[in-house]
Amino acid sequence: MGSSVGGVGVLDKAVAVLAVLEVEPRSLAELVEATGLTRATAHRLAVALEHHGLVRRDDEGRFALGARLVALGRAASEGLSLVDAAGPALAELRDATGESVQLYLREGEVRVCVAALESPHGLRTIVPVGARLPLGAGSAGRLLAEPDALPRRGWVDSVGEREPGVASVSAPVLDADGRIVAAMSVSGPIGRTTRAPGRRYGAAVVAAARRLERDAGLRQE
Repeated sequence: MGSSVGGVGVLDKAVAVLAVLEVEPRSLAELVEATGLTRATAHRLAVALEHHGLVRRDDEGRFALGARLVALGRAASEGLSLVDAAGPALAELRDATGESVQLYLREGEVRVCVAALESPHGLRTIVPVGARLPLGAGSAGRLLAEPDALPRRGWVDSVGEREPGVASVSAPVLDADGRIVAAMSVSGPIGRTTRAPGRRYGAAVVAAARRLERDAGLRQE
């Protein structure tokens, strides 16, 4: 095989195994021939991928793509559709509140800002797209970390929790099965949002989340 990207040889080889299985199921011998890996390496990687549900054995004992990839593909597809559809809902929320707005997705043990619009005010919250923030801190972090703990009111707020002087309110974006797939948020300085930001902006954030669900085709009224 060629040189690895970034020196991550094992990852490159694992991706090579998945790539050839994308075409069709393979026996171990066919996997070795298609990837150029040694028999021991091909077997070790295929078994490791099988352990994680990314590879399975078919009725003939050949290696094939695993069912977990279906869930991963669905999550990736939903994430991309959300980003593509987020613009109008974010703009509506920013205009309704006058504050900065963000859309977060959970990625492992962090949340990632995948879309954002800034407040027109000089003093504002700035969360750049691509920012990776902790779970468990801030309204969006708590919402994504503990989806089953969502209050009946439909939103979570925080005051000075992740960053001093900043308050935020977040509402869940739900898929057709009612699962939380993202968090829609508004954030700004406590001087404007007050120490009860949920009472001030909760309804607007929930409305924006429902609009995004409709625009992204996740749910229908």
